[in-house]
Amino acid sequence: MNWPPGYGCRLLDEVSSTLDEARRLAPRISQPEWILARRQTSARGRYGRSWFAPEGNFSATLVMHPRGAMRIAALQSFVAAVALFDTVAEVIGSSDDLSLKWPNDILLNDGKLAGILLESMGDSHKVTYLAIGIGVNLVDRPSSGQLVEAVTPPVSLLNETGILIEPIRFLNYLAIAFDQRERDMHEYGFSFIRDIWLSRAARLGEEIRVRTATTDKVGIFETVDSGGNLVLKTFDKRIVIPAADVFFEGEQ
Repeated sequence: MNWPPGYGCRLLDEVSSTLDEARRLAPRISQPEWILARRQTSARGRYGRSWFAPEGNFSATLVMHPRGAMRIAALQSFVAAVALFDTVAEVIGSSDDLSLKWPNDILLNDGKLAGILLESMGDSHKVTYLAIGIGVNLVDRPSSGQLVEAVTPPVSLLNETGILIEPIRFLNYLAIAFDQRERDMHEYGFSFIRDIWLSRAARLGEEIRVRTATTDKVGIFETVDSGGNLVLKTFDKRIVIPAADVFFEGEQ
């Protein structure tokens, strides 16, 4: 299997977090670089929540210097999500049981298999660097007692499919898939990536609950707009939501 040209790769035994390593590395790189760690001692997810990252699971970050403003760089989460979906589908040989949950989760059999977290530095005019952190439950999943807040029940690739894959091999698949989707983004624009994402979206057209720091709304998941925001149709209006937790029926 070929490694995509123009991307570096750094393999580490143990780090506090591959996102932390990306921040340290960013000023010294001239090309995008993948950072893969066997172990993370302080892995984190959205809103600073802890992330379950035992050895054998996939813990990696892609650090890059993207072109454009912050709002453009933020759309890379959709590129990463589509590429990660492609990767898992290739590994298991099917996409039938996979879906994407806005804003950053990969679902397998309706359980959370993977998450994506973006961190960046810069301002509204220019992004200095972007780090795309990706965690995948390849061999294990957190128990209920290890979850800070349960949104979607977690699953692991091994438990759901019986497939065991080494993180380095998974990275090779993912790096190739990301390179292809990044090329698609540059050639066809975000609308192309958005259409693919929507074709794989969980609960599109169905009722969901969307919770922000200040609001809790129930409505129909209508679409994702050109800025990557969730569009929720309530009984009296449409609401555009840039960031939130999404809950499906039965989730708290």
